Parts: sequence; C-alpha cells; structure tokens
Amino acid sequence: MILVGDSLAMVVMGHDNTLAITVDEMLHHTRAVRRAVRRALVVADMPFGSYHGTVAEGVANAVRFVKEAGAEAVKIEGPRVELVAALTDAEIPVVAHLGLTPQSVHRMGGYRVQARTAETAMRLKADAVALAEAGAGAVVLEGIPREAAAAITAELTVPTIGIGAGPECDGQILVFHDLVNLSFSPQAKFVRRYADAAAMFRGAIERYREDVEHRTTRTWGTRAIRERSLGQTVLITGVLFISLSSSEAVQEHFHADPKEQNSNNHECCGFAIRRRFTIRFGQGHSEEHKGNAENPSPDSLHERRVRRSFPEKFIHAVAI
Repeated sequence: MILVGDSLAMVVMGHDNTLAITVDEMLHHTRAVRRAVRRALVVADMPFGSYHGTVAEGVANAVRFVKEAGAEAVKIEGPRVELVAALTDAEIPVVAHLGLTPQSVHRMGGYRVQARTAETAMRLKADAVALAEAGAGAVVLEGIPREAAAAITAELTVPTIGIGAGPECDGQILVFHDLVNLSFSPQAKFVRRYADAAAMFRGAIERYREDVEHRTTRTWGTRAIRERSLGQTVLITGVLFISLSSSEAVQEHFHADPKEQNSNNHECCGFAIRRRFTIRFGQGHSEEHKGNAENPSPDSLHERRVRRSFPEKFIHAVAI
C-alpha cells in the first residue's frame, strides 16, 4: 500500500500543518504517484474540508479521487461511520484513521498522544469496530499507546496500520520524508530516521557550487566559448537560456527565424535556443569566432539574428 498523505502539505509544500492543502493539490500529487505505481494499492488522503460537510459531498469528492487521480481507495480521519458506509455503498474502498488525527490538531491542542486513559482507549476500540463493520478495509492507528493498539488489533477482523502505535499492529506506515530526513518541521518522537537525504543533497549542491566557482563544470557540446558579459564570465555551450524582463518583451521582440524556433521551448519568461552559437554582450569578446563581414560564418549570422530578436535592454542574465 502506498498512501498519498495530506502530510505533503508540510513536507513538500512547507505549510505548518495539513489543513491548508486543497482537493486539487491532492489530486495532482495522487496522479503523479498513480503514474509511477504498477502493483501497490494507491490510497489517497481526503484533505480537510473535503468530507466534513454532508455525506453526499464527501462521496462526491471521493469519486473525484478515483475517477480523476486513479486512487484505488481513500482515507478519512475520525469515527465517521455513516460516511464510511456511504463510500462502501458507492464501491469506493475506505481506510479509516483513528487516534492522533492531524486534521483535528486545533481541537486536540497540538500533536498529542491519544487514548491515554482506559475510558478513551475503550471508546477508540468501539469506534474502530464500528468503522470496520461499516465497511472500512483497514484502520490506521496513530499516536496511541501500544497496549491500546494491540487490543484494537486483536478485536478487529480488518488490518490495523500503525504509525507511532507500537509493533503489535498488522502493518506499519511512515512518512517518506521523515524516513529520509527531508522534513521541514521537527519530527515526531516515534520517527526513526533510516537515511539523511538532506545531508546528501546539501553536499551535492555544495560540490556543484564549487565546480561552478572554479569553472570545472563539464560541457556536453563540442565547443566551449568563454564570454564576458554583464560583468561576469560565463560559459556558453549547448543550450543558452536568455531571461527576458516580461512576457510583453517576448511578444514584442521575438522575431527569430521561424525555421529555427521550437514552440515547445517558448515560455512567457524566456526562450531556450537549442543549438550552438556565439553571442556577445557589451564589450565582451569571444575566444572562438570565425568568419568575416564579407564571408560570415553560420554562427555569426545566427548571432546577429539572436541580437536582433532579443534587444540588449531586455537581456538580464545568461545561464547554461
């Protein structure tokens, strides 16, 4: 099972909690996961507000996850027995979620362990049984004592999936970004880190920066031309990206040869020219330039077309 969780609001989008993410954003991420998965069951979290109104509204939003995103099941938080029954009648598999439910963070007063007393543990077990009887195919138990999770697991005929609920659950789940240290916020106490991807990425970016500073980056073209432009030395080869000041600049000043245009590369903020050429800015000079005024080289002709197409006042930066 792969759960596309609303925790991506925090670990991917940088929000403080899971409440801000929308249905459309969850659909977007679920589609991306669906395209990559071949065998695992894809479960989509229904975000806050998508099932907190009427049962009909909840079913309609769940249908979108199945039809538009390819989810094979949806997950909802809380003891919503009527909604689980309605989703089951609509042929939509449901995973229930009890215990520490992140969408209830304000009501709980923070991310706190739940079912800490005998009374609340018994109530939680009754909710789990009711959800299973209503049609839930599995129950996620989060942030509860292992004794409570063990008692619920023993009572249910459907699997329990634990996250911070002890090893007695039938299965375990963990946020991928927590597992490899790619989270923005402090991790929960029960999270065990299995790798440090943040340190790996940081080291790779630092080494790349050093290569750029020492001009030891590799080029994939057969020619490398050093230009001094805008007060900086840049290496031009292969794909040159010219940043324009606005979309109006693109519309008004883009007049390159249509045969050399690639519409797939034309965007409102710039244009990628997919060929090798030299280009000069200001008083810069090229270390490699062939041809003369009477017999210009193809590259110099292309250079003139580029400079005619992109007036210098609109050129802000050159990057490879």
